Amino acid sequence: MVHQDLLYHSINAAIAAGDAILEVYRQDEIETQSKADESPLTKADLASNAILIEQLELTGIPIISEEIKNVPFKKRKNWDECWIIDPLDGTKEFINKNGEFTVNIALLSDGKLQLGIIYVPVTGVLYFTAGDMKAAYRYTHKDQLPELEELMTAAQKLQPQKSEEVLKVVGSKSHMNEETVAFIESLKKETDRSIEVESIGSSLKFCLVASGICEIYPRFGPTMEWDTAAGQAICEAAGLQVVDATSHLPLQYNKEDLYNPHFIVK
Repeated sequence: MVHQDLLYHSINAAIAAGDAILEVYRQDEIETQSKADESPLTKADLASNAILIEQLELTGIPIISEEIKNVPFKKRKNWDECWIIDPLDGTKEFINKNGEFTVNIALLSDGKLQLGIIYVPVTGVLYFTAGDMKAAYRYTHKDQLPELEELMTAAQKLQPQKSEEVLKVVGSKSHMNEETVAFIESLKKETDRSIEVESIGSSLKFCLVASGICEIYPRFGPTMEWDTAAGQAICEAAGLQVVDATSHLPLQYNKEDLYNPHFIVK
């Protein structure tokens, strides 16, 4: 499959996974269990993961996912390409029923992110890019997904923006820690603009920066590759950077250690 074929296939997979998530979301009570790292797990995480794995395995490309036991690095390091997926990013937001959760799919090829999809099941909003597009887009899915050409005609190109008066920073709803507060304070010393801080859950933070609603997203807390891959692909396609907060180099993927360093989106 070329990238556009892979894009359309994975968009369909993301929407199907989102539909499965919504079936659980609409229940009166959401049952949860705890994973080894104490983070919550729901039936929606597992249902979404099952659909994504089933659909993406059809491409013959190996998969890194939050919800499976991932292949050891000694084998992964030989992969030319792989999917990196988070079947339900923002499980806490899902449990709290605030709608701020997403399905995330990225394709890594020869060490570079070539495709990214973030789908918001509650609103039907889809953010996406593929390597040959050189841009990122937003599309609102309603009833039936049109063919890719029609979808592209209806989609809006993402345009990051900077305000002359206000510097808008987006942060995590669940992980606003001392380091993040200190970073925001440092921005006040570097600019004459007023600082506004917005909090939102999941990979939607990447989308706010790529859409020009916010300008910077600092993350000084633990994240994994599947938390950031799709968002980074979209932000980079929109002309932004997603960089290690210390080295200022782009985040890398399919590493031996799947944890990310602290990072900044700008």
